[in-house]
Amino acid sequence: MRRAFERRFEDGEIIFDEGDEGVDLYVIQSGRVQVSRSGSEGPRIVAQLGPGEFFGEMSVVLAEARTARAVAVGPTDLLELDGETLEAMCMERPEIAIRMIQRLAVRLIGAERRLATLGLDDLVGPLVRYLATQAGPESDEELRIRISLRGLAAGCELSMQETHQALHQLMNQKLIRLDGDELFAPDRVALSAAMTRFAEAS
Repeated sequence: MRRAFERRFEDGEIIFDEGDEGVDLYVIQSGRVQVSRSGSEGPRIVAQLGPGEFFGEMSVVLAEARTARAVAVGPTDLLELDGETLEAMCMERPEIAIRMIQRLAVRLIGAERRLATLGLDDLVGPLVRYLATQAGPESDEELRIRISLRGLAAGCELSMQETHQALHQLMNQKLIRLDGDELFAPDRVALSAAMTRFAEAS
């Protein structure tokens, strides 16, 4: 904790933005934080967080760029922890790691419940539309896309879990499959039919 420090953000101030380097995790001491992702129709709010909650952990753990924007809602005090400090704290006080796991589990359950309320079209539609933009003009060639799950989620404007769910739906229908690190659509005609079916999906 001696290596951690407090940060003060005013209302509307950006804590971090999409694409920023993710080197710190934040714990909210007071105030609120709104987390959003950009989309074709403007920012989409994905979380509203309050005192005691943390955010920014995925970029720290995975050492990847931020995938969302975090903005202070009203005067907000945060505790900023880098990955090394967080790891040391969890080693010294295992209850910290347990609490983090519990909170992440709650988030996962909430995400699964939200997925359960969504129809198939709500998930598969954005994925199929994105694949349509990558497919280009009709041809007899097979469709192959080399892309990470994170990149695919960004292109579809879905969360990584939602994108994973949508991929499984298309795989179950044998419209696409994984071939190494590529998405492979062996039947362009069938995929085109699916694109037409989900063209109006939201």
